[in-house]
Amino acid sequence: MMHVRRSPEEIAANRQRYEEHQKKGLEFAPKALPAPSPLPAPAIDAAAIIHQETIPGGWYWSTMLKRGEALRIDQGEGGATVALVAWNAVDTSERLNLADTVKVQWTTALGKGRVIFSDMGRVMFSLIEDSSGAHDCLMGGSTAASNAIKYPGVKTRNTRDNLVLVAGKLGLARRDIPSILNLFAPVRVGDDGGFNWRGKLSNSGDYAELRAEMDMIVGFSNCPHPLDPDPVYAPKPVIVTRFRAAAPALDDLARTATAEAIRGFENNAAMLA
Repeated sequence: MMHVRRSPEEIAANRQRYEEHQKKGLEFAPKALPAPSPLPAPAIDAAAIIHQETIPGGWYWSTMLKRGEALRIDQGEGGATVALVAWNAVDTSERLNLADTVKVQWTTALGKGRVIFSDMGRVMFSLIEDSSGAHDCLMGGSTAASNAIKYPGVKTRNTRDNLVLVAGKLGLARRDIPSILNLFAPVRVGDDGGFNWRGKLSNSGDYAELRAEMDMIVGFSNCPHPLDPDPVYAPKPVIVTRFRAAAPALDDLARTATAEAIRGFENNAAMLA
């Protein structure tokens, strides 16, 4: 594959065009998203809870999720990164698409009020609560190879192999595994284009709540992020609670924050018609 070297002038012109398009795209967006959700996490009404699962460090889990239900992912003991993937329960060829999620919302910073898109232009999740805002939708998860380098001589589990197991139990294959959303992973892109781990963005006991906007199968892997600087492999357990979410109001932020989100929900409505 031939790589084209671009001049500094061409790079600057491309950046200027991007920033112009970004400005137009953000004209409809709110001036600012809400502040992070408060800590500690408030209790969920016991009558609304459908199921609660503790995912041990290093392990995985999957669950069905109906439209209108939600998941609270809670660090519990703090310091855990959770990889999440999702498929449309009716047609698993439709799956999480983080590239489109970032592109149409003009940001890699996913937090309260943002939505997560599928590869069919529909909304899979709305982020209805989030105490962190420190999530990674760019890097992907750990592999056997990355763990071997990071934890030499130690037997470990990794996100890639965990999600292969999740997919296999669902009758899916490796190629069906979508891009990974890493919750509670404070990764930011530096001025040099490199990825940096900024631990100060995370709080012990952080949580996030994702409301389902379609029927889904959701998979999780509880393994350390590849950039997590801790040299010891000791992932902490994570608590996932499936519950009935309150019905969204007409001015629900996730449904009205951007023109792209509005179109995504219109696509959802067409699917349900």
